[in-house]
Amino acid sequence: MKKIMIVEDDKTISKELFYLLKNSDYDAYILENFKNAKDEIIKSNSDLILLDINIPFLNGELLLKEIRKESHIPVIMVTSKSNESDEVISYSYGADDYITKPYNPTILLLKINALLKRCDMNKATISYKDLTFDIGKGIVKNNNKEAVLTKNEIIIFHMLLSNKDRIVSKDELMTELWNNDEYINENALTVNISRLRSKLAEMGYPNIIETRKGIGYRIIWNIKIILKIIL
Repeated sequence: MKKIMIVEDDKTISKELFYLLKNSDYDAYILENFKNAKDEIIKSNSDLILLDINIPFLNGELLLKEIRKESHIPVIMVTSKSNESDEVISYSYGADDYITKPYNPTILLLKINALLKRCDMNKATISYKDLTFDIGKGIVKNNNKEAVLTKNEIIIFHMLLSNKDRIVSKDELMTELWNNDEYINENALTVNISRLRSKLAEMGYPNIIETRKGIGYRIIWNIKIILKIIL
């Protein structure tokens, strides 16, 4: 169960967030000690932080700047402000995403899920025989060769490998790309699949991705997934 810390001084909003996350199967915690917020956040070992801009002692943007000196923990900024300057400052200080109040609960949960999924991807290495796929670096390599994948190719290859026992439809792949802020149509998906195939073929795996006409794609060999701890 993923642990999410809520850094919000409005008790009504923090409780709403708490129950929203609990009901969505997250391990939710509300920060109580704002005076030592940075230390509390760092030692919490949370998987993600929901951080409001307007909090006591040190505003959320400056707190984020301090957190980033010690940790790369995923952070979504939550604020009632809607001007672009707050968004720009939040991103420049290291926010991973941004949502304004009053927030849509469904949109917030989608953002949390997408961010956690990206973070999990960055910790994984997928391997089969002499082929290794470092998802965080976007590199596929074996004993002799190495290929650097584009963002779209990383998402597509990871999706196919994670569903090795079945056919993955084109709609599923395009939805996965959309969830990662990549907007492509079916023709663009075909181009990305073709480029990925070419890179894998150069490494000695010319037939690794099978096309099922009118259905989708699938990986035609078995793989194992190894998770690496990244400090």
